[in-house]
Amino acid sequence: METVVQRFKRVVGGVDHWSLRLVEERAQRLAVRQGTLEPIENQWNSGAHITVVKGTGMGYAATSDLSQAGLVEALRRAVDWAQATASLSLLPPDELARPQRSGSYRSPVRRTWDSMSLTAKLGLLHEAAPRLKRSDAIVDWQASLYFRATQAILVTPECEIEQQFEFLIPGLEAVANRAVETQRRSFGYDNGVQAGLEYLDEIGFCDQAERVGEEALELLDAPNCPAGTFDLLLLPEQMMLQIHESIGHPLELDRILGDERNYAGTSFVTLDMFGHYQYGSELLNVSFDPSNRRQLASYGFDDEGTPAEREFVIKQGILLRPLGGATSQRRAGMAGVANARACQWNRPAIDRMANLNLEPRDSSIAELIGSIERGVLMDTNRSWSIDDSRNKFQFGCEYARFIEDGELKGVLRNPNYRGISANFWRGLSAVGDASTVKCMGTPTCGKGEPNQAIHVGHASPACVFANVDVFGSTG
Repeated sequence: METVVQRFKRVVGGVDHWSLRLVEERAQRLAVRQGTLEPIENQWNSGAHITVVKGTGMGYAATSDLSQAGLVEALRRAVDWAQATASLSLLPPDELARPQRSGSYRSPVRRTWDSMSLTAKLGLLHEAAPRLKRSDAIVDWQASLYFRATQAILVTPECEIEQQFEFLIPGLEAVANRAVETQRRSFGYDNGVQAGLEYLDEIGFCDQAERVGEEALELLDAPNCPAGTFDLLLLPEQMMLQIHESIGHPLELDRILGDERNYAGTSFVTLDMFGHYQYGSELLNVSFDPSNRRQLASYGFDDEGTPAEREFVIKQGILLRPLGGATSQRRAGMAGVANARACQWNRPAIDRMANLNLEPRDSSIAELIGSIERGVLMDTNRSWSIDDSRNKFQFGCEYARFIEDGELKGVLRNPNYRGISANFWRGLSAVGDASTVKCMGTPTCGKGEPNQAIHVGHASPACVFANVDVFGSTG
């Protein structure tokens, strides 16, 4: 990659400013389903994203041809776009984001993916998968591992930033069926981290398989979730989705500015809300935190080269700042965070949530349960629906327990709940302590045209919400 950088520096010229973002990525997915090894998926790609400023215009182009001829051609296309769009720029070129500081970042990995042979990794999956099949009622079962390693270099005339990431996402799934009733229980997909194979020992990967299979069977015999207004206790596996959809997406600044309205939608949040709007109860504290190095979306610099720092976006329920990178901040005239991110070398950086975390308070899980007279505990997302302004939502979970007089009761199947974002968060009545926190994340958050699927992280404690509309279903 350093050779490509030097090659590019030799050919770039005739422009007022430039940046080169090189990305090389390899990935592998292994899965054993119903005792059979599925085809092994291997991916490898590399390429360059070139941005130029010429006169009053800015343009970019991407290429997987990293020869001198390929870089010259991409540079020509970027200059052509800069000249063609010079009269259409939202910002003068001197106000566009330009990184000023060199630096580096590397994922914290103790046991690399390659330190274990392919045979050994497949052996681990063949050990875990049968544990999912607790009875003949388990009709489908699967254990999987997904690994991705990315090296990214961002170079400008002023600086050079190098970042290396390694991601590991385990997966366990059991589907149980009896007559017309089918239930699914899963683990791992939302537990992705930046770490090595040591993570599998930490979470007890094979032991989790037995729990997943048993809970899938429990759901077959469970009654349907009752309908009514209840207190709702959400575990971190579902809090992740709640934060993602009803805080993360509404606060993305490009969405607020209207960039996504024809595709991913707008936001109920407007620019004049920041600094005073009561987004939630005073227990709600949400931070943008790319400094927790094991979380899925940690990094040292975003893809515009802005150093990443922890910032509160909501504090004591008050909306403070949007999720907007340097370019969007200049457009809106307000402070944001370092979250301009691209999913690959062939995509431009746009505003994306990264690690968006709900800060813990001081209640243990026993105290949270004990505070509820009549309520429902829900765990692990199964379905989601939210309107184009990220306001009205309806979410379903895989697993639930009834709570009565401060005690956990029986398992419930097909649990769902609905609400309106701000009203829901204003009903936040209790927040778990650090012992209830889990670092969750998803690798497939979609946004942008052309589409970009990117990884995001959400750490959260268990939380209680008052007076929530809960209901069951036959699905």
